[in-house]
Amino acid sequence: MMTKYVKIGAAVAGLAVAFGAFGAHSLKETLSADDLAVFETGVRYQMYHGLGLLLVALLGERLASGKLALWSARLLLIGTVVFSGSLYALTLTGTKWLGAITPIGGVAFLAGWLCLLLAARKPRS
Repeated sequence: MMTKYVKIGAAVAGLAVAFGAFGAHSLKETLSADDLAVFETGVRYQMYHGLGLLLVALLGERLASGKLALWSARLLLIGTVVFSGSLYALTLTGTKWLGAITPIGGVAFLAGWLCLLLAARKPRS
């Protein structure tokens, strides 16, 4: 099960590189400095959590609770889609109400990291 999240984590991190390059080279001329900074925040958090997905996937089998590790991976992925996705959509479409969705992704990130913390509370026997 966790092998799937190695693939997903690698894809998320790779897409972060692609989106970062797109932002730096294609959006520099079309977005305001503030919107470009928002886009870059989405890219940065996508990369952090892509690497987090890889970490969870690689450690998942060694943790006390495989179920919590799986939920950690799921929540980090959901957080990435909602948080970074809403920032991308906000900056590319100018639809300001999408900013209201972004904190839901942040809560998913926090819940994912909490699940990892709880999954690691004691070694697997």
